[in-house]
Amino acid sequence: MFTATVKSAQDEDISILIQKDNHSWNYLCDCGEASGLTVKEIQNIKVVFISHTHIDHFINFDSIIRHQIGIERRVVIVGPPGIASQVQAKLLGYTWNLIDENAIIYEVRELQSKDKYTSFELQPPLWNLKKVEESEVDYVYQNDDFNVSVVFLDHKIPTVAYKFEEKEKIKIDISKADFKPGKWVKQLKDAFEHQKLDTEIIIDDVSYEAKDLFYLLDIQKGDSLGIIMDHAPSIENHEKIKTHFKSCETVLIESFYLNEDKDFAVKNFHSYAEQSGKIARLSGIKNPIPVHFSRKYSEDQITQLKKEFYASFKQQ
Repeated sequence: MFTATVKSAQDEDISILIQKDNHSWNYLCDCGEASGLTVKEIQNIKVVFISHTHIDHFINFDSIIRHQIGIERRVVIVGPPGIASQVQAKLLGYTWNLIDENAIIYEVRELQSKDKYTSFELQPPLWNLKKVEESEVDYVYQNDDFNVSVVFLDHKIPTVAYKFEEKEKIKIDISKADFKPGKWVKQLKDAFEHQKLDTEIIIDDVSYEAKDLFYLLDIQKGDSLGIIMDHAPSIENHEKIKTHFKSCETVLIESFYLNEDKDFAVKNFHSYAEQSGKIARLSGIKNPIPVHFSRKYSEDQITQLKKEFYASFKQQ
């Protein structure tokens, strides 16, 4: 299960920490000003996901650098076209003569499209931008527990929306048969995961085809989490959101303006409460959460904005 925590205060920019139960690392979505983000949390970040590099989404990357130097491991950064040179520019703004070359490695995955990226490496003290490879992928990041996919939205520039999908859990129900647990359990799970139906499974010296034992498996669908930052309230964006985030469990979605300010939203390529709530409903999102509000609003106005969002989401 995923937990998404907004680490920025009401009068700060947006930064969201993603954590997963029984998982060692943290994941950060956007680097706006965020007084709630601790040094320990920063040092435990495995991947930084950047939607776009407007100042309110990228200004706090300096703090990430500050607290990660010296952790002596690889940190991945995923972001839109141009992100590699922008990360390098941040790093070149400081003097690093006292820093060892093994202090950290940044691997930057610069997205060209939803299924293609170019990877670069940056390492102190010179921070030369080394191109590593180009990859065509279904997921921009994956590990043993979950996958991350993306869709590009329009904010007058391309912005990246991210979806985290926990992998299915395959459990065995021994009570359905008179078998004792053994190494065959893992073999059966592997056969199911890779759909090798004819794999030979031996239990108590008796041979079975894997497909004949699949009835013993209980498949549990994993959790899902979406992060949708700045986007124009356009038909094109909404169609992309509906397709990519269909039936997603939890989605944090930008809701920058009150309904009364929707003209500003259209002009500035931002979403507003009613439209963000509506697209969450049309996408079948189970638990939508409005985030990233204009800093001009008071606490009472943000309360009103949330009411407008949920009224639109629950509309029949």
